[in-house]
Amino acid sequence: MLRPGWLKGNWAIIALVALTSVLAVALILFSDDIKRHNLDPKVPFQTYRRPAAPDYSKSSSWYMNPALSGGMSSRKADVFFVHATSYTGGKEWLGAIDDRATTIEIEQAQLPNYAAPFATEGNVYAPRYRQASLYSMLTRREDAREARQFAYGDVEKAFEAFLSQRRSPRGFVVVGVEQGGVLLDRLIKTKIMPDAQLSSQMIAAYMIETLVPVSDYNGAKGIKACQNRNETGCILAYLSVDDGRPDQALQAERRALIWNENHNLVVLGKEETLCVNPLIGGVSEADTDERQSLGAANATGLEWDTPPALVSRKVSARCRGGILYVVRPNSPTFRDDGTWTTRVKVNSYNLFYGDLKTDFRDRLYNFPYNQKVRAMTSKQGN
Repeated sequence: MLRPGWLKGNWAIIALVALTSVLAVALILFSDDIKRHNLDPKVPFQTYRRPAAPDYSKSSSWYMNPALSGGMSSRKADVFFVHATSYTGGKEWLGAIDDRATTIEIEQAQLPNYAAPFATEGNVYAPRYRQASLYSMLTRREDAREARQFAYGDVEKAFEAFLSQRRSPRGFVVVGVEQGGVLLDRLIKTKIMPDAQLSSQMIAAYMIETLVPVSDYNGAKGIKACQNRNETGCILAYLSVDDGRPDQALQAERRALIWNENHNLVVLGKEETLCVNPLIGGVSEADTDERQSLGAANATGLEWDTPPALVSRKVSARCRGGILYVVRPNSPTFRDDGTWTTRVKVNSYNLFYGDLKTDFRDRLYNFPYNQKVRAMTSKQGN
């Protein structure tokens, strides 16, 4: 039992405890804003000095380029892969292509998890580019938009180099993840769609963890969203959040920027977004249970040619309102390490590794050129 007068004599301690509690709650509530603020370069992008430009005729400007390294196979299709945000930044709007931390993250996490599903049947070309910093992906301010628009210029030049360097007759796919997916969206609209010959060579386009408008891929402009895995020349795009977390979806939609007709990034607004369920390879709002999952994987740290262990029949997914709601395996393998920067970047594992691998294989099999070759081979065999 407290002695009489204890409260009066210890009011300073009580006040300090109360103040500490309030500050702790406030810190939790505003920690994301504080961390974003600390990453702000605090200089106008217009006056910002850009890192040195890549030279895509040199292998040093690519993470992977089988045409320059001598590893190209004419029996595979070609894959143009644009990586996600890996440059955390702080003082810079753009990441230099030789930044060590960026290179480690892409080579150890992104390529094994997001490019490797396409490597069994594809020659993977992965350019280095002056990516917009993490801060640029977390705000809609004008400087951040300009940084992301600037990054597109490198990707377009890399794609032009890819087209001149590739030699496989079996068609190509384009794959972009998060920031890379947004840049790929513009590339498709400005470089592939207007070119009938080029678009006829595209097996499919994969925009992973990317929000794009449904209206841009309704078939009116020649390329539409995929309806099943037998289709070719179509778009597979989705952005995933944890099932039961509409707050994650709302946050993603608030941050999302899309390209307008003048090739500037603008807020998503009320645009309906595209959701192609990777478990089935088509547009559907039906619940897809875990029995159809062909395998999640955490390939981080594996050598490029080492296949990861696939955890199949453990992921379910459904499209609702243009967002993919996902139930993941109950395993620490498929959880982030808890740091703030890790949580706001693309996952360092791929819940749809086996599904994307099969999706690409099936579309490649059904690509008109490959069907023609099989028919001719069969005829010669008879």
